[in-house]
Amino acid sequence: MNAETPERASGPGRKERKVPLQQGIIILPSAFTLGNLFFGIYALVTASQGDLLWAGWYIVFAAVLDMLDGRVARFTRTGSRFGGELDSLVDAISFGVAPAFILYTLFLADAPWGWILSFVYVTAVVVRLARFNVEQGGEAKTHFHGLPSPTAGMILATFYPFSQTAFFRQQLGDLPWPQVMGLVTVVLSVLMLSHVPYALFPRIGFRTRKGLFNTGVVLAGLFLALTVPRYYFFPVLMLYTLWGLSKAVLLGFLDRLPDRDPLLDEEEEEDEGAAEVRDVDYRDVAPARYREKPSKGKEKSST
Repeated sequence: MNAETPERASGPGRKERKVPLQQGIIILPSAFTLGNLFFGIYALVTASQGDLLWAGWYIVFAAVLDMLDGRVARFTRTGSRFGGELDSLVDAISFGVAPAFILYTLFLADAPWGWILSFVYVTAVVVRLARFNVEQGGEAKTHFHGLPSPTAGMILATFYPFSQTAFFRQQLGDLPWPQVMGLVTVVLSVLMLSHVPYALFPRIGFRTRKGLFNTGVVLAGLFLALTVPRYYFFPVLMLYTLWGLSKAVLLGFLDRLPDRDPLLDEEEEEDEGAAEVRDVDYRDVAPARYREKPSKGKEKSST
C-alpha cells in the first residue's frame, strides 16, 4: 500500500490533489531502525555464547544506526508517529535489555540477586524512553532531558573491550570493578530519569567558525573511533556523562548564589522612589474623641 500525502491547491476553489510518495523512501528510516534491532538481538546472542567483545561492538553499531534513522527521516521528510514508536521499542532492546544482559554475564551471574541490578537498569531505560516521547515528542530540539539511553547502553557494553587494553590491565586492573560497575549502573539509571541537560550531537558545517570547529571535532572522533576503538568509546562516553552532570551541578549552584553575603548583617536601604503616595483621610474611621470638628468660622465661610 503506497503512502500518500496531500498537496494543497495553488488557487482558490480548487480541490486538494494527493501526490503519492515512493514506498522505498517511506520504509527507509524504518530499515535503519530494524538494523538497530538486528544488532541488538545479535549482541544478546553473542553475549550468551561468551563473546563479550563483539557483543559490545554490536551495541555500538546499533547506536550508529539509531542516530542515522532519525536523520534520514528528517532528510526525506518521512518522519511519522509510527517511526517514533518503533524506534523507542527497538531502543529498549538494543540499549536496555542487551547491555543489561552483558552486565549480568560479566559481573552478576554468580550473585543470587544480581539480576535485580539489571532489572533496575532496564526499568530506567524504558521509563526514560516513554518520558522522552511525552516530553520532547520523540525528538530533542536543543538538548536531551536526562542521559540518552544509547549513551548509557554503550557505556555498559564497551567496558569489556576497554578492560582488555594494556593500559587498563596495568593502571586500573586492581580496582574492584564488579562494585564499581554496579555503582556506575545505578548512577546511569538515575541520570536517565533525571532532567540533567545533555548536549546533542554537534552540527557540522563549513560556513561558520562553530560549524568548522564541530566538523573538526567530529572528524577527529571518527578517526580515533576507527583506529583505537577500545581506548576511545568507554572513556569518551564516561567523560560526556560526567561533563553533563558537573555542568548541571555548577550552573544550578551559580543560580542559587545570593546577591550579597548572607552572613553580612546590614540593613538594606529601602527604595521608595517608585512608591505610590496616597492622601488618606482617617477621620471617618478614627474614634469620636479624636475627630476634629470644624470651627464655626470655617462653617460660616463655607456657607
